[in-house]
Amino acid sequence: MTVTITLNATQIDSLDLTPILPTLENWLQADILTHEQELTFQIDYPQSADTPQEWSEIPEIRLWFIRLDSLYPWLPLLLDWRSGELVRYIAMLVPHQFSPKEGILFNPQALDILIMHKLFVITRWLRSQGQESNTKVMQMAEMFGYELDNTIFDLIQAHPY
Repeated sequence: MTVTITLNATQIDSLDLTPILPTLENWLQADILTHEQELTFQIDYPQSADTPQEWSEIPEIRLWFIRLDSLYPWLPLLLDWRSGELVRYIAMLVPHQFSPKEGILFNPQALDILIMHKLFVITRWLRSQGQESNTKVMQMAEMFGYELDNTIFDLIQAHPY
């Protein structure tokens, strides 16, 4: 079941995370991993009609998502990947450009850093939740063109701290 979190300008401008907190806290109290790929965002933020921007191009919106990610760095697992929510979320965190032909073009080095960061953080978090499989992290990386080898997970397992 998809859950949509609606954000308005007041919440975004004040970095107010309360729209998502009840959902995440409820899911954390239960088995949060049963809610994988169920989360989407609806953004209601004013912008000029003559020069509309993508949400990830608006600094205030990006900052709200950066704050959210700092508190819940494993959140990408909960996003509805099929609807493009994962790519939109990563666009909030990584510098990029838009191409009419190719769509979103991420800064390659920034994307490398973020994907590796997410690999470490999410793998550790999944282990804390009793999940030993690497499949979810591998699939997330594949969405951005990364083919991960199990060797990296062996290194993490050998040196968890």
